[in-house]
Formats: sequence, C-alpha cells, structure tokens
Amino acid sequence: MGAPQCPSCGAKLGRGARFCTSCGTEVRRPAVVGRARQGGFPVLPVAVAGVAVLGLVLVLLFRTQSPQTAPLGSAPGVGSVVGGGLPDLSQMTPREQFDRLYNRVMTAAEQGDTTTVASFSPMALQAYNNLEVVDADARYHAAMLRLHSGDVTAARQLADSILLEYPDHLFGFVLRAAVARFSGDTEQLSNARSGFLAVWEKEIGGTRQEYQDHRTMLDEFARTAQAEGVGR
Repeated sequence: MGAPQCPSCGAKLGRGARFCTSCGTEVRRPAVVGRARQGGFPVLPVAVAGVAVLGLVLVLLFRTQSPQTAPLGSAPGVGSVVGGGLPDLSQMTPREQFDRLYNRVMTAAEQGDTTTVASFSPMALQAYNNLEVVDADARYHAAMLRLHSGDVTAARQLADSILLEYPDHLFGFVLRAAVARFSGDTEQLSNARSGFLAVWEKEIGGTRQEYQDHRTMLDEFARTAQAEGVGR
C-alpha cells in the first residue's frame, strides 16, 4: 500500500497524520487540544502532520530583532538539534533565512521530528518578522507555521491580509479553507471554496511565480473543491 495522501492537495502524509503540512487540511479531527504553561508563556499542544507532532508545543512572543544584532543561528542548543547544526544564516538574505527555516520546519514535521519543529518554528517566525518586503508567498508560509502551532487566529489574519492586498489571490482562499477545516466551520469552508473556484481559471492562467511553486497543491485543491461541492 502506498503512503496516504492529503485529500485536498495530494501531498504525502506521515503515518497517523492529522493535518497536512502543505495546505493545512485536517485529515482526522484531533481528540484533545489542551493548554499548558511553560516559563510564563502560553503553549498549546496541537495535532499536526505525523503522529509524533501531536505533542508539539511552541513558545511564542519572540521579540523582533535585526539579523545583524541578533543572528538567528545564535539560539542556544540549536547546533545539537540536527546533525550538522544550523546553516550559516548570517550569509543569507532575510528572505533566504525565512525560506530555509520554513522548509526545515515542514520537512521535520513530515518526518515526525518534534525536537526540530519546536526549536526552529519560533526562529522561522522571527525570520518572517525581519522581512523588509512581505509578499503573498511569505504570508502563506507564515500562516502555515501559525496554523501548525495552533494559532488559528494569526493564520486567519494572514489569510485575510493576502486577500486585502490581492483580492483574488488563491493562497488567501486556500488558507481560509485550512482555517475553516481546523475550526470545523463548514460555512466558512464553503465560502472559501466558492471564492477559490470563482477566480481559479483567471488566476492560474496568470504569471504569479508562487502559483507555479505550489501548482500541485493548487490543482488538487481545485479538484477537491469541484468534486466535493462548495455547499458541503
């Protein structure tokens, strides 16, 4: 038997996955979502892709700092998280730093590597805050990080910000659908699908590079929305 796939975007899922690391679609509703406190900051165990990520907790409230004054590679203990340690982020642009950290978090999530996910997710979000120019692609990636950490409100705000600046951007509707699935809001899920399909042909025929980078996910989302119907 082949590896299970996300019903919305077709991405490969880890064993026991509850959420897709590509589009955020809920594969199976989590049994328990609890709250705890650690070091005075709220932390939230949530179900994300891979059964090991069920215990993921993220410490939020990281202060925005410039790469020059607070290098992302200076966090204590990072070098021992993954063999080879953290790449030399100081030699990268802020966007390269964000993309590298985002990819590392998502790869670790797919592999069920909770230590790497918990260590690098806050760093990826810090790198996002350091960006001088924030486009729709960066917001999409930041929203996925927020969604997988259980911060549904922040993910929803990022989706809305995409559509506020780019009213027909497909990523905004994909994120709204992911948030709706996470929250169990069938009405908002239907609205997100409707909005997506209304602009699908026009948008996908354009020249946005981020669409090409995520073409498989977008094609699968479109097929799923059409197959399941926007009213379901």
